[in-house]
Amino acid sequence: MRLITAALMAASVFGATAAHAEMKLTSKDLTVGKAMADAQVFNGFGCSGKNISPELAWSGAPEGTKSFAVMAYDPDAPTGSGWWHWTVFNIPAKTSEIAAGASGDKKLPAGAVEGHTDFGTSGYGGACPPAGDKPHRYQFTVYALKVDKLPLPETAPGAMVGFYVRANTLDKASIEVTYGR
Repeated sequence: MRLITAALMAASVFGATAAHAEMKLTSKDLTVGKAMADAQVFNGFGCSGKNISPELAWSGAPEGTKSFAVMAYDPDAPTGSGWWHWTVFNIPAKTSEIAAGASGDKKLPAGAVEGHTDFGTSGYGGACPPAGDKPHRYQFTVYALKVDKLPLPETAPGAMVGFYVRANTLDKASIEVTYGR
């Protein structure tokens, strides 16, 4: 019995040191738990932001990562299914950052594809909750994927991108911010 306990303890200790680093997502434009700046707010639907996609940087992707995807989602939208604000997939594995404004300036990494948002177009669509609602949460998540490419066109809606992303995820990291008006 002692031998089994010692073996389990050793496996636990050695397994912990052999694990990959925890994946992390940071941003110069988004601060966890804080309100989103007007730069990342939508320009339309009654909102007057600048609609600039935020800078995102990540580290700690697991071994075997072949590509990344980034998704921005509002779970508080009064739709019954939330609201997709941005989906980017087929981001090359060597990438670890997306610059601010990359969506609007078309400066995403070569090969990256932006799916359709719930605004009905491809590209970044900033926050714009209904006036008078409590502040909504906006979840920006980077996913490390086990495939080079997802078999989706740029017209793919957020739910479809989410399905393929989650089916191929090795690890993920998120930043959650808020915005209300």
